[in-house]
Amino acid sequence: MSSKINHHRINGQIPQPCPHLAEYRTRNGSKPFRALQECLRVKPLGRAAIRRDPSEVPRCGACGEAARSRLYACVTCAAVSCHSSDSPSPSHAAAHAVSMPPGHEIAVDVDRAELFCCACRDQVYDRDFDAAVVVAQTTASTLGGGSIRSSPPPENLRKRRRVDYRPWTPDLRERVLMTRNSSPLQRTEGADGANLSNLPWGLRGLNNLGNTCFMNSVLQALLHTPPLRNYFLSDRHNRYYCQQKNNASNASKRNAASNDSNSNKNLRLCLACDMDAMFSAVFSGDRTPYSPAKFLYSWWQHAANLASYEQQDAHEFFISMLDGIHEKMGKDKRKTQSQGNGECCIAHRVFSGILRSDVMCMACGFTSTTYDPCVDISLDLEPNQGVSTKMGSTKSHHSCNGEADSMNSSQNCGTSTLMGCLDRFTRPERLGSDQKFFCQQCQVRQESLKQMSIRKLPLVSCFHIKRFEHSSIRNMSRKVDRYLQFPFSLDMAPYLSSSILRSRFGNRIFSFDGDEPDASNELSSEFELFAVVTHTGKLDAGHYVTYLRLSNQWYKCDDAWITQVNENIVRAAQGYMMFYVQKMLYYKASEKPTPS
Repeated sequence: MSSKINHHRINGQIPQPCPHLAEYRTRNGSKPFRALQECLRVKPLGRAAIRRDPSEVPRCGACGEAARSRLYACVTCAAVSCHSSDSPSPSHAAAHAVSMPPGHEIAVDVDRAELFCCACRDQVYDRDFDAAVVVAQTTASTLGGGSIRSSPPPENLRKRRRVDYRPWTPDLRERVLMTRNSSPLQRTEGADGANLSNLPWGLRGLNNLGNTCFMNSVLQALLHTPPLRNYFLSDRHNRYYCQQKNNASNASKRNAASNDSNSNKNLRLCLACDMDAMFSAVFSGDRTPYSPAKFLYSWWQHAANLASYEQQDAHEFFISMLDGIHEKMGKDKRKTQSQGNGECCIAHRVFSGILRSDVMCMACGFTSTTYDPCVDISLDLEPNQGVSTKMGSTKSHHSCNGEADSMNSSQNCGTSTLMGCLDRFTRPERLGSDQKFFCQQCQVRQESLKQMSIRKLPLVSCFHIKRFEHSSIRNMSRKVDRYLQFPFSLDMAPYLSSSILRSRFGNRIFSFDGDEPDASNELSSEFELFAVVTHTGKLDAGHYVTYLRLSNQWYKCDDAWITQVNENIVRAAQGYMMFYVQKMLYYKASEKPTPS
């Protein structure tokens, strides 16, 4: 991506490298970072990091800290040291450079894949290393990664994936097995003695474990996501088998690191196993509220920075949870596939899509095209003042308009529509003079137009509405309570790359910049709403509730309480996250007929 390659340019000029970097390059030949490039890892959201092993948890060799400050690995000896410009504590990275012979001054940030000079105590830029990082990110975000593979093309993969979710009818042998090995479910009554057996199967409340409504709301949506539900209920991830493998692996790690006091911190629990246990409990027929304490503890192990009983953001939890499932299952499968093709783990097979970004030079028409994987799309409410923010699947998901008058009460007035937000997301946007991109054809910085579109639709589309705003001028944050209209059925065809290119170039130029017509996208562009996560209250004192659409009826999941509601209540709710599933996967065979 050209904007990434020119990230370190200042006024069109590349700054001169520091003397320590120049000396390091002279000492190590024409490709000094070849060994370092082999350790590049691209995380699910496109972030580059340095890891020798994907499951490695780097720690400072001097103090043993893993998260309090930035960690840097010496490019010469691979020693990991910490450094913080804001902390009064000494810099172990600088101390390492001083204590070692010349050549140990250059290090790399293990979590950002950025070069750092320990002697100058500042970031340094190297064209070859930065280009290698961009290539790694691009390879992970494009279909197939540009490598020659013997597997079928992406279109065939998507066509084959549809077959995995076709309705299943047991044959005679399977009926006999189910009859012999099953027992009748018990009649379940609620706290007031009412019969709950008429509720849809799998509808069960979740106990609030202390400001965990953010977690319960997202879990209710995921528990009733059709492809995810089918995956776990068909025993595709068996927690007993997975735990048996983990116990054997953990035992060997403990024996190998018996003298390491921090070895137990590297043994993370499996979020997919906890999801499997939760699916079994929720769909067991028991209607008493379930306590997801085991899952909460495992998630705390994965996201230590969010491990507290304070209220967290539901969208941030959603991203972090998918990241945890991907990290564990992707490592177990030991596949080299990137998350961009949506085949690396169940989290990405269900939620992963691909966004296309076209940046066109307004002087010559040269277009730079970039593909980025995403597990959701973050949308600004319309009408919205200030600059449009157009990227999904990032943890910094709060919109930041930077205008003082954007924080006034008028932001809560008016009505937005989900289609209007998507139109705003995919419409061409003229980049400002301070955002000029380097045109490869003009060889100078030029003003440009940027347009987003959807290259590949996921099985389940999650739309996150930016309801939390921050003003750097007034140093305050607030919630936007504007009403949002969202349809129960949604056609995503107008927002596909193929449709955007048709409207831009006409039918004569359909394939553009190597893109092939994606018929499978257009055939599966119709989606059905099945879950809405809502937020009520203020920014620092709110509450999350989920509305589920099951058996042609809506249900309100408010922690442990499940109530049946009218669809008008859902339409009037303050939507924060909306989950749509492809219509071909939204089975209506079990829906109750409604009187005409």
